[in-house]
Amino acid sequence: MSKQSQDSSPQARGRRLARIGNELWLETGSVKKAATELMRRYPVICSLQAHRYACGLSQDQAAVRYNQMTGHQTSLGGTSINAWETWARERSRAGSPPSFTSLLILAAAYGGGPTGVAEEDISPGDLVAEAYERLAVEDQLALKRYATINSTSPPDTTAPAAEGQGTAPAPRATSAESDTMGHDFIIAAPTVEYGNPDRLVYSLPNPAPGQLLNLSWTSFGYGIERLIHQIKNLGRRTDVDACFGINEAGLVMATFLASAQFGRCPIGYLKCNKSREFLSLDKASMFPELPDAPEIVLCDFEVKHADVVGFISREIRNHYPGAQIYFAVFGAMTKGKLDVSDFDDLTGAGIMRAANFKAVFVAATMSPPGIEPPLELR
Repeated sequence: MSKQSQDSSPQARGRRLARIGNELWLETGSVKKAATELMRRYPVICSLQAHRYACGLSQDQAAVRYNQMTGHQTSLGGTSINAWETWARERSRAGSPPSFTSLLILAAAYGGGPTGVAEEDISPGDLVAEAYERLAVEDQLALKRYATINSTSPPDTTAPAAEGQGTAPAPRATSAESDTMGHDFIIAAPTVEYGNPDRLVYSLPNPAPGQLLNLSWTSFGYGIERLIHQIKNLGRRTDVDACFGINEAGLVMATFLASAQFGRCPIGYLKCNKSREFLSLDKASMFPELPDAPEIVLCDFEVKHADVVGFISREIRNHYPGAQIYFAVFGAMTKGKLDVSDFDDLTGAGIMRAANFKAVFVAATMSPPGIEPPLELR
């Protein structure tokens, strides 16, 4: 085998990334920071892999660390680590998802750092940030409950943490909701012919990385106002026949847009039923009577990895042949930093382009695992 083939083998790449992760840990003193930087440099790496590489571990070594954390009451092997990472990395049926308890053990294991004796607090939700929605519903609820309990627990004041390495999540605003809004910036989004592609977007920095960012009504309303601003500045008058909302949060958005921007046009409702690998439209969905080849604004609260908007846009076009669809989304997940310079830096950019929308409007950017609307609208 040639040296070039050896260097390009999965084993060689894994050793190189583990070495880089170890170096980043030495620079930052944090597994979380090292993992974040690794994912920024290598977007194809999933969060599970990045945290393992930040500890400088191979899959077999990670399995040994896992078994140590359980007092050797388990006999996990490297193949299980590989199956979990394959599942997190591939949007297919390959691999298998880790359970909530396995994520708890992995978080503790990787919190030990390369030496195994560090005590960094890593949230289990951090490890599956990009694949959270593909977990079993029970594990999603357990992760969410775990994050909520941790975010409301008083910090340990017996030993102050080193600067930048606090062991307790950053406090949220009143009622565990956030009005935090980051920088404004402009990205060029798909738009109508001769239309203005520039979208004035703002970031939603998360003071507790790895946990869902709960938005207040103030923040929610601000995002809708930003979408209205973008629609008004499209460069041409936008008259639509209906606004559709995906699930309850999207329905609220559609209601506001229909009332404030589109002369109280008809409103449609698209209720999605999601399982681990399956998406369907609930019978409770509502399709109002519209003219032939209608123009529709489709509203969704967030876009991540799952191709929900692609599925929904096909359903709309099946119901309304020739429909022209505008897409308005509150929060779009990014592949790295929040202040992106290019539309393709958004995690769901390919999904939105493939849906062939007439124009795309984005209020804000967000980081994994995402954002929660007020009252936990679904």
